[in-house]
Amino acid sequence: MSNSQPIGVAFADPELTTMYASQEIGYASGAQTAVTQATSKSTGVTANTSAGQITMNNASLATVTNVTFTLTNSVLTAKDVLILNVSGAATSGAYNCWVSSMAAGSATITLRNISAGSLSEAVVINFAIIHSA
Repeated sequence: MSNSQPIGVAFADPELTTMYASQEIGYASGAQTAVTQATSKSTGVTANTSAGQITMNNASLATVTNVTFTLTNSVLTAKDVLILNVSGAATSGAYNCWVSSMAAGSATITLRNISAGSLSEAVVINFAIIHSA
């Protein structure tokens, strides 16, 4: 007798319906990297790992303005999910960031200054890829 039960196109495994972590879940340090933009907030970066940090250039970004750059990443596929968040010493609540587009090997990331004034900060963006089959 199988432990799996068919539920349409997928199977429910009674042993995996509830999972609890007793340790951190994530990537080992070898699967992480840190990169820094060289010349402007729109300068592309390359990070060929599943997780890491992107330190943006500290050029000025006007209020309610977007800037977009390309993340080149050889482990990224078109079916993956790329998670981003603003981290570090950036002004709290001053930025939104999101993935504008994604393809195998690269993603376009957009940062928006949502504060009431221009900011010149080296914003740090954390990223993690949830890999898909």
